Amino acid sequence: MPQRVPLLPAREHRLRLAELGVLDRRRTLWGLALAIILPAAVEAALLAIGYHNVAMTMLLQLAAAVAVAVVGGLWPAAVAAVEGSLLLSYFSVAPVGTFQIADPQVVVELLIFLAVACAVGLAVGAATRRFEQATRAQADARAMAELARGILGSGGRVQDFLERVRAALGLRAVTLLERREPGTPRAVSPGWEVVASAGEAPPVTPAASDDLVVADEHYTLLAGGRALEPAERRMMEAFGAYLVAIRQGRQLASSREANRRLEEGNTIRTSILRAVSHDLRTPLSGIKLSVSSLRQPDVDFTREEQAELLETIEDYTDRLSALVGNLLDMSRISADSVTPLLRPVRWREVLPPWPEDAVVEDRVSPGCPPVEADPVLLERVVANLVENALKYAPGLPLELEAGPGEADPSGRAMGELRVVDHGGGIPPEQLLAVFDPFQRVGDASRHGAGIGLGLAVAKGFVEAMGGRISAGQTQGGGLTMRIILPLAAHDGHEAPRAVPLARAPGGTASGGTVSGTASGSATGSATGGTASGSATGSATGGPTPAARGGKG
Repeated sequence: MPQRVPLLPAREHRLRLAELGVLDRRRTLWGLALAIILPAAVEAALLAIGYHNVAMTMLLQLAAAVAVAVVGGLWPAAVAAVEGSLLLSYFSVAPVGTFQIADPQVVVELLIFLAVACAVGLAVGAATRRFEQATRAQADARAMAELARGILGSGGRVQDFLERVRAALGLRAVTLLERREPGTPRAVSPGWEVVASAGEAPPVTPAASDDLVVADEHYTLLAGGRALEPAERRMMEAFGAYLVAIRQGRQLASSREANRRLEEGNTIRTSILRAVSHDLRTPLSGIKLSVSSLRQPDVDFTREEQAELLETIEDYTDRLSALVGNLLDMSRISADSVTPLLRPVRWREVLPPWPEDAVVEDRVSPGCPPVEADPVLLERVVANLVENALKYAPGLPLELEAGPGEADPSGRAMGELRVVDHGGGIPPEQLLAVFDPFQRVGDASRHGAGIGLGLAVAKGFVEAMGGRISAGQTQGGGLTMRIILPLAAHDGHEAPRAVPLARAPGGTASGGTVSGTASGSATGSATGGTASGSATGSATGGPTPAARGGKG
């Protein structure tokens, strides 16, 4: 159904008589000059050629008035019409040479001529005003489009947004204020807080600004340098509405993130309680049973039986240490308290030892370029992956390979370590789920104890170091884990540097502080193909154990 067009524009869009009558000063002056010269020139030309037709002379004077209206608008056109009427009355209407008119019909014709000339001037003035408004609206729309494109390419920073607003309006400075209520941080009394500013000597209070625009009840934009024109004020209001939408969107995203993290925390707490009720209680029960057996005074154990019981205690202690270490690491990752100390590290420096009965094909060349990583965290990651592969593919070959990795979106060169096993593998639709906390894909009961945190911890540590980890299927069956980290800018030993990172997607986190470098080495033995033990370090939040395997 076609849209119905009203006969007259809405009241707020109608032009006032003052707007119709006066254009800009330059055009008005030119119009007045033409209003004086053009009618006289038309009449002089007709007298020069001896032409005395009243109707034709009136039409020519009307054309002159229209020309004046096009240049100067209503009032110059009215002046031209009045002057043309007087010239007609004096030179063309009988009696000639006087302003007296003998025929009343000629008076009516002159009045109609005057009215038509003024109406044409009014119409031309309205058209000119509408054209100027359309031109300004087009310029405003172009400026808004340029600003929007600039904002989309600026990363969404409020200061960049304000700088583009300042440049678009030609202001000296622009400031965004947020109203603070009593009792809120950084506001002792009701007042304003500067959120961001751009330009030189930006105003910090409404009284210090040259003009201001209220975006909403919480935010106000201040302009420094000059007062805003009405069109600029409309643009500033649009900018303010867009800026408020950006701030509200960020606050909503922050609230969603906080809710998601609370939900993750509840899930982790519930899973920890479930793990404590089973996976942690099992090794404690085994240790208790073995110790109680050895302490029985009326039972004489042979040396072999004592060694077996002690081995059981050691095995369960290592399992318990690994479980507690994973729980502590997962809590650090979830609490944003991991900051890696990055330095150049070669892949061979972080390869863990493995059990003597493990079939491991080590293809990592000592000449592989170093990657930028925390050696303790990276050792823990590689140990978790190797332990996981040996657990789920016992007795089958395990391959360790290193080489160049796929560059990141910014084009930075990356290095890659691949841990390839030839076990049963997992379905393609479950490849991403293996990195979720407390997830054990497949039949885990026949692969020993565990609560499904090893790969989640590995993913959190790798993302904290600015890399990524992925799982894929091995050709011929099995699972291939890839650790991808940025190549080090300098090949050599340099002081480690702490790099706080943003919270990684998918629930893993990075950030926080580290108060020292982890120290120690992975040593010990593994029993039954289960890597265990820890390398100690000093970090905020407690020591960080690193899994290790048996002697290789």
